[in-house]
Amino acid sequence: MTVRVCIPYPDKRLKTVAEPVSEITDEVRAVWQDMVDTMEAMPGVGMGAPQIGVMLRLAVVDASETRGQVVRMANPEVLHASVKLREHEEASPNLPGVSAVISRPRAVTVRFMDEHGETVERDFAGLWATTVQHQIDHLNGKLYIDHLSRTKRDMLVKKARKLRGGAG
Repeated sequence: MTVRVCIPYPDKRLKTVAEPVSEITDEVRAVWQDMVDTMEAMPGVGMGAPQIGVMLRLAVVDASETRGQVVRMANPEVLHASVKLREHEEASPNLPGVSAVISRPRAVTVRFMDEHGETVERDFAGLWATTVQHQIDHLNGKLYIDHLSRTKRDMLVKKARKLRGGAG
């Protein structure tokens, strides 16, 4: 398929809640494939559709060691999150050149519609859990920097702006 361009922060679409998907169509499958191709080209472990300017509640994750274990999700929602947290350094192609350590639940149970249109509940732990939560944030109009203090967030945005030549 196609490697898509990731829209740059502070594009308003990154702060907009994505629309639910009612059914899995060939168009949805094509967007998922573009997301996988874009994620692999980065390389990354996940992607939400709003990152490429598609305002649908679609996400892909592949936190496997060997790759090729992509989970395609429509309308993912966390049903249960562990009390125990896990810290992980997160980044985004929408705000290149910067990252921050974020604490999120170590394990989550997520309900989503899979590529066959079936509703699935699945447990994710470790990097998989972090990645799924990061993507759900994108679908809800949030970036990982929204989990930071205003001072830390402003510092990262300023650094990213400087890295890309002052634009934005």
